[in-house]
Amino acid sequence: MTWDRWWLFALTVFLIAGTPGPNMLHVMTRSVRFGFARSLWAMAGCLSAVLIAVTASALGLGALLLAMPRLFDVVRYAGAAYLVWLGVKAWRGAGKAEAGLDPDMPAAGPRLPAYRLYLDALLTGLSNPKLILFAAAFFPQFISRAAPAVPQFGILVATFALLECSWYAAYAAGGRRLARWLASPARQKLFDRATGGLFFAFGAGLLAARV
Repeated sequence: MTWDRWWLFALTVFLIAGTPGPNMLHVMTRSVRFGFARSLWAMAGCLSAVLIAVTASALGLGALLLAMPRLFDVVRYAGAAYLVWLGVKAWRGAGKAEAGLDPDMPAAGPRLPAYRLYLDALLTGLSNPKLILFAAAFFPQFISRAAPAVPQFGILVATFALLECSWYAAYAAGGRRLARWLASPARQKLFDRATGGLFFAFGAGLLAARV
């Protein structure tokens, strides 16, 4: 893999990773609710999901899903249902924060334990099986046949993870900036319903998608 190819990969991943999606939205809302430091658990969960998907694609799961459309549909429906459930949960709980939104104020309710923050983010990240297909099609484009594949794959995955984490941090920082503005109950309710609607839209889009 040449430096030119690596730079092209890094630039492409930077643009793709920065696109708003379920992972970024989830990290931002966790930062709004619980603060930047505790949102690190959500970042870890989302990143774990991405790494699992990339590894699974390298092991041939992407090809398996393409060869077995019914299996892919089962995974897709489960992921879509989870995203829709997140949307309904956010919409119904609009204005009923799990924690105080003002970073200088104590939590208004029980704080979620770290393992819940991590697990919720992991499930959110794993809800989209198309990530496995994307990785299976995307990564091989930047691996040279003239050199060992495993070290190249390791470099690409490390680059992908670093850029993904940088965007998580950016969205989480943006969430903390929103926290003070959302101290108003009316604004908090509007934010919760907006994020609920977005999660619902992500789920509906996954249901409508075709390989």
